[in-house]
Amino acid sequence: MSCSDDQIPANDALDSLDDAVAAAAFRRLVRLLQHRSDAANIDLMGLAGFCRNCLGDWIAEAGDLEKEAGRAIVHGMPTAEWKALHHTAATAEQLKRMEESMAKNP
Repeated sequence: MSCSDDQIPANDALDSLDDAVAAAAFRRLVRLLQHRSDAANIDLMGLAGFCRNCLGDWIAEAGDLEKEAGRAIVHGMPTAEWKALHHTAATAEQLKRMEESMAKNP
């Protein structure tokens, strides 16, 4: 889930950011997430309401790409390969926390 245009304040400072600066910050975030495979997607969802897959989906949407292509960019490899290396089954507690967190998203 993402913010719609009607939920963004008219004077949002992000809109005044140079695209190159925004892109550099985004790449740094993605590289950190690639490095921190110990930060599980389910935990990111539970804490922040988004995860690597969300970022990949946003890339795909913005760039008119297939979801898998966007997710592979964020994972640094095909999603199936990333899951095989890093994915663990979510606990009931993690799922509950994710649902509560997602409910806070606009």
